[in-house]
Amino acid sequence: MALPAAAAAAYQAIANIGNAGAGGATAASGATGATAGDFSNFLQNALKDGIGTMKQGETMAARQVAGQANIVDVVGAVNQAEITLDTVVAVRDKVVQAYQSIMNMPI
Repeated sequence: MALPAAAAAAYQAIANIGNAGAGGATAASGATGATAGDFSNFLQNALKDGIGTMKQGETMAARQVAGQANIVDVVGAVNQAEITLDTVVAVRDKVVQAYQSIMNMPI
């Protein structure tokens, strides 16, 4: 049941990455320092967006408890927060796995 929402969220995330990449393409073709700065800005913005999505889900849930929000809006916001959390956990797991692979390489 969450599959269509997950697909829509994945499509939106890819569209946002494409937009960020299009804006950073000219800077990325320059010096190496610009590329690193663009990547760190991308990560910062992604984390801020993720935190914002989580906060919005919490806010909508609290509004529903107070009787001030539509249940459909609440379910959508909480679903987005869940997808965001799943994505963050998956990325974290991949980073840890990559770190462990690097540490296990012979010198």
